Amino acid sequence: MWDSAIPELGHGLVHEWFNRTEIFIANTDHVETTLLLKMPFVKKIKTDAYFSRFQVKYRRRREGKTDYYARKRLVTQAKNKYNAPKYRLVVRFTNKQVIVQVVYARLQGDFILAAASSKELPRYGINHGLTNWTAAYATGLLCARRALTKVGLADKYEGVTEPNGEYSVTEAIEEDDAPRPFKCYLDVGLKRTSTGSRVFGAMKGASDGGIFIPHNEKRFPGYDPESKELDAEVLKKYIFGGHVAEYMESLEEEDDERFKKQFSTYLTDGIGSEDIEEIYTNAYAAIREDPSFKPTEKSKDWKAESLKYKVPRLTLEQRKQRIAEKIEKFQADGLDKEDDDE
Repeated sequence: MWDSAIPELGHGLVHEWFNRTEIFIANTDHVETTLLLKMPFVKKIKTDAYFSRFQVKYRRRREGKTDYYARKRLVTQAKNKYNAPKYRLVVRFTNKQVIVQVVYARLQGDFILAAASSKELPRYGINHGLTNWTAAYATGLLCARRALTKVGLADKYEGVTEPNGEYSVTEAIEEDDAPRPFKCYLDVGLKRTSTGSRVFGAMKGASDGGIFIPHNEKRFPGYDPESKELDAEVLKKYIFGGHVAEYMESLEEEDDERFKKQFSTYLTDGIGSEDIEEIYTNAYAAIREDPSFKPTEKSKDWKAESLKYKVPRLTLEQRKQRIAEKIEKFQADGLDKEDDDE
């Protein structure tokens, strides 16, 4: 019975094998023999060579900020293309804003061709919900129009002037000597690429703005993975803030107190669920009319404010004069003390 369980070992090793084995017989309907090998605990010893040859990961990888596996593929350009960098559409989210940038990499570091933030949207009439899906779309559209204006392609590639929710990719103009569309690759960073994510809202806005971004419809809201079709009406609803309007209506019916608390800023400005689509429609038209960056007016000169408490550095002459004054004061105090003693 035991011969089949014992491994084929030499006679001198059989006794050692049994010492490392616990035999447990379970009394059930049929007798089962279970051999549980007791593996000895081996402590992993890190030698001097381990520490002397240890190489730390890149700083931004240690801090959890950069996915270098993805970055390598987004940055590396074909070696037969000279001075033609790969452009990336970088989309990042904070608690209060959406940031979209067109970036290219050089040996010195990353350089920003154009950038837009959802903090600029109040200039175009969007004062609320600056981090939602629709705000991401508007920020992507603003960044795209700004980048194309800078490279001189804004008139040739207008993109989708009237968004209808249909899947579309910017195509080259079929004319002789016509410039190709400006090409970007989406850079999501460490953001999870779930279906319906705001990242793809910014990408859709940039694509409708006239930038050629290779993508498909699988990650847009309204895509059905079973039928493998995109519901254009759902996507159009998200583009014009319809999902926010629907939520406002449902919340007002279910819990009026919570509705007044959550949408208090909307109600203060007199904005209802029926006004949202018009706000975004006008904003998209205003963005296309003037996408240029205009710095906001500052209430204070913050540079002068920050220097107010900074002690200025003394020159050599000032330091010598200061030392001479201290010596003179010290000597004068010493003479006064001698006079008091007398």
